[in-house]
Amino acid sequence: MLRALGFILLLLPAGAQAQYPARPINLVVPFTGGSDADLAARNLAQHAPRYLNGQNIIVINQPGASGAIGTMAVHNAPPDGHTLLLARIASQVILPATDSKTPYQWSDFTLLSVLEVNPYVCAVKSDAPYASMKALVEDIRARPGKLNFATVGPGTLQNFGPQYLFSLLGLPKDAAVGIPYKGSGDLTTALLGGHVQFACSNLGALLGQLRSGALRALMTTTRRPLKDLPAVPTARNLGWREMENLAAWSALAGPPNLPPEVVERWSEALAKLAGDEGWLAGNEKLGGIPAIRSPAETEAFVRTQYQLYEKLADRLGLKQ
Repeated sequence: MLRALGFILLLLPAGAQAQYPARPINLVVPFTGGSDADLAARNLAQHAPRYLNGQNIIVINQPGASGAIGTMAVHNAPPDGHTLLLARIASQVILPATDSKTPYQWSDFTLLSVLEVNPYVCAVKSDAPYASMKALVEDIRARPGKLNFATVGPGTLQNFGPQYLFSLLGLPKDAAVGIPYKGSGDLTTALLGGHVQFACSNLGALLGQLRSGALRALMTTTRRPLKDLPAVPTARNLGWREMENLAAWSALAGPPNLPPEVVERWSEALAKLAGDEGWLAGNEKLGGIPAIRSPAETEAFVRTQYQLYEKLADRLGLKQ
């Protein structure tokens, strides 16, 4: 009898044997606690379970190698949907576009959805002697190699942005020196401590300190002024329209070859999450713009982003 029952279970489709998710989901963040990726993951983990049989989502930070360590951990995980990745622009797109030693490509994953887009902001400490982004640029031009900016590694938007701006201004890519930190939380701490003169990062990492007045924003790359920073000029206003190419984002991904029923289950859950007041409020608090999309739309978006940064890396001479 038991042998016959086992044979019947083998013949049933996976979704009929155990409804997904059957246990808590591990959500790997390839960056440190307090980073934009971490905050996005925790916002998802707080609100998505109500649409997933009430199963918990456990956030696991696995930082290192500009996000490659945690990303590869998910790539190599069993494709059952119980280990997923909080993919970020830096680890999913910029790193493979700039470093030939990256052990994966953007397309080596099952892409489930974009989650949110994060405006990109350049800021200084509130007592810095720069009243505007152009004043900062003029000091960089006058003293090449003397000023420092904070990054979270070479293959990240925090490093890419200043170097892209330097190229638009006809400055060498080392016009100011990038100082790497473990995550955007450490980047913010370094800026507050005066260890670097400026940083360009995602709004979510800087927003609390901008609101408190400890930091001063000089520029955003959004098309229009931000709701949280209405007086801060856009790159377009400053004559650097090409900087609008730069904006961070989070996405949800899994190992390659996730079963179709897992992809469908997440599509259903995320469609409901897109209207969840708690998740939307969490995004607003973190300075994010909700951007949930279908798996096909997400794949097209990430492909376009990869192609953009591959071209920019060639232009800037940043390929390794």
